[in-house]
Amino acid sequence: GGAPRARPAVSSASSSSSASSGDGGASRAPDTSLFVPVPLKPGLGGAAEEDVGAELTRPLDKGEVLKNLNKFYKRKEIQRLGAENGLDARLFHQAFISFRKYIMESSSVSADLHIILNDICCGFVLLGHVDDLFPFFLRHAKQIFPMLDCMDDLRKISDLRLPPNWYPDARAIQRKIIFHAGPTNSGKTYHAIQRFLSAKSGIYCGPLKLLAHEIFQKSNDANVPCDLVTGEERVFANEEARQAPHVACTIEMCSTNTPYEVAVIDEIQMIRDPARGWAWTRALLGLCAEEIHVCGEPAAIDLVTELMYTTGEEVEVRNYERLTPLTVLDYALESLDNLRPGDCIVCFSKNDIYSVSRQIEARGLECAVIYGSLPPGTKLEQAKKFNDPDDPCKILVATDAIGMGLNLCIRRIIFNSIVKPTVNEKGEKEIDSITTSQALQIAGRAGRFGSSFKQGEVTTMHRDDLVQLKEILSEAVPPVKAAGLHPTPEQIEMFAYHLPDATLSNLIDIFVSLSQVDGMYFVCNIDDFKFLADMIQHIPLNLRSRYVFCTAPLNRKEPFVCTTLLKFARQFSRNEPLTFDWLCRHTKWPLAAPKNIKELVHLEAVHDVFDLYLWLSYRFMDMFPDAVLVRDIQKKLDDIIQIGVSNITKLIRASQSAAAPGTAEVVSEDFPLSRTAKDARVVSDRDGAASTEALSVALEAAGLRRAKNLRPSRLGSRQEDLKSYGRGSLANRLLQEGLLTQEMLRQLESEWQDQHRNGRYGSGSKRDDQHSSKETRKKRK
Repeated sequence: GGAPRARPAVSSASSSSSASSGDGGASRAPDTSLFVPVPLKPGLGGAAEEDVGAELTRPLDKGEVLKNLNKFYKRKEIQRLGAENGLDARLFHQAFISFRKYIMESSSVSADLHIILNDICCGFVLLGHVDDLFPFFLRHAKQIFPMLDCMDDLRKISDLRLPPNWYPDARAIQRKIIFHAGPTNSGKTYHAIQRFLSAKSGIYCGPLKLLAHEIFQKSNDANVPCDLVTGEERVFANEEARQAPHVACTIEMCSTNTPYEVAVIDEIQMIRDPARGWAWTRALLGLCAEEIHVCGEPAAIDLVTELMYTTGEEVEVRNYERLTPLTVLDYALESLDNLRPGDCIVCFSKNDIYSVSRQIEARGLECAVIYGSLPPGTKLEQAKKFNDPDDPCKILVATDAIGMGLNLCIRRIIFNSIVKPTVNEKGEKEIDSITTSQALQIAGRAGRFGSSFKQGEVTTMHRDDLVQLKEILSEAVPPVKAAGLHPTPEQIEMFAYHLPDATLSNLIDIFVSLSQVDGMYFVCNIDDFKFLADMIQHIPLNLRSRYVFCTAPLNRKEPFVCTTLLKFARQFSRNEPLTFDWLCRHTKWPLAAPKNIKELVHLEAVHDVFDLYLWLSYRFMDMFPDAVLVRDIQKKLDDIIQIGVSNITKLIRASQSAAAPGTAEVVSEDFPLSRTAKDARVVSDRDGAASTEALSVALEAAGLRRAKNLRPSRLGSRQEDLKSYGRGSLANRLLQEGLLTQEMLRQLESEWQDQHRNGRYGSGSKRDDQHSSKETRKKRK
């Protein structure tokens, strides 16, 4: 082609770059949609070259050249040669379009190409044939797609088929693996921790800060010096800040270089988690401990055994049974009037938490509230309030956040719903019935061993949920089939060396596209990573710093937190330290106690911002120098949030009075739908079909889709549900939650009126309904 060599531009993957796997055989074909050809400027001033070509032959007839180039493109032999050189149909076509444009728009081409083109156009069969253009075409293709020359290197870097080899220190010792398998409340973790406490040195790896903090306290209370290590915090057992022989940490923070006598990996079944599973894989394969005690569901036994077979290590399985009986009741609660002391109502959205707690308070009862986005200190305080036999608070309203990390004295678990919004392995949001594993984890919190309740009970709020809950609990937990993996900073740096012009988000896309894993592993979903990478792409950072910022733990649904990360990165790039004063100005500290739910949610976001600062302070100490001061005000903020949660029903009332008549304040959430599957039925018979269609459209508007295996339930209408919820009409709720706009609602109403006039719902014309749904989606887009 004659133009200077350039790097390719790389676009974002159109498909989700989440869990991908291979069979460990032949190399995976790259996703060529990730690569965009680099435009080459036509040769416009090479008079010397043109003179040589023209003197030896004659000026080119561009009409004949175009005709022969198209003939070259159509030849099967040429397409086969292209495929052999890494050009699939997409790349071949793009390379040819660029090659043809380059020749047709250039005032001159290289002498050898000019001569070949002239011979072909003049019909000199013995001297030239269109196939002779292939070396020139391939040279041009490699100029616009230089990745073709380093594909082998990229494949080697992204080959993830032998993860055990990444941890030579662990492979250098013979480790003993002990699997403590059993349900919730079976004592499996207790026995592993007893071994941890008796060892000369040990490390505990848990999924939550609360769990790490609990082991940290338990160890030091037992006179076993133990440090605490989380993403945001380092606490030393001794005042001299010397490292203690024991450490309790969140699993992402465990060291694979430090030798220990005993290691405990808690909740091993989370090795299958689409986002965090890589951390359990890393701990299991990489911890340098003589004994590895793994705790979790029996469903993970086979996978752990198989993984350890590849390292030459045997697994000893110790099975545990539940210590107290758990009974599934034959009747549903049906009314909050039937609540008893020790009851816990489990909801799957904040909005349901607010609604249920408000109704409980209206009955003259006091309740504690626990949900995922509350600070750990507030969760512990609410748990303490509920557990205290002398406190008048005897009812708990919580999300599935109670499934692990909190010790609670619960007599009866009551599922407010058995449908939960989730993220699947592709990173897509969907609504689905809770899994057997989730149901057992939550239900198992009732009747905790050692509490005042010697047995646990579980039921549902609604009668028609109870049959399904019994069915879910009776099913076997499906075996854990694969362990998560995640590209390392070193691998991404090597990719960047070969593709220096690609963005970090695109490098990750390419890595996942080329990665090869065997059947025991999958590549974790990296959508959150890519979201942050795209958000800070315009900020000048070196690759390693950019990677760290993109691994920051934050909820991307929180605009205030995301905006703060952006400001952190921008100031970091200017080499300006993020001081305590700057952070106070940004967060408007000091803050007052919340007056309504919206203010409480904002305080939770500010707490997340402080967490983010502390997390970055341990990675960039010079740039985030005031961790001690920030931790002090975070504790004060925790106290303020505790005040708000303690008065949550007052906040709800304030929010409702500020809202429009007939509606309630609804706070945006990660998954804003509250009763999802049931919402389609919370209508009168007259409007049933239309409202079901409304929910379907609203789900799509929210980027949610109904999972294929969602259990059919509550086919009858349920007008009383709407009254008990006190949340206004379905349309108002969807508008409040941002799932519908007024314009979309007007369009839907117009279409439904047309459908009713035409009798579509009565005639059941499926084709018309599908067409209408497609038109709705088109208009919405």
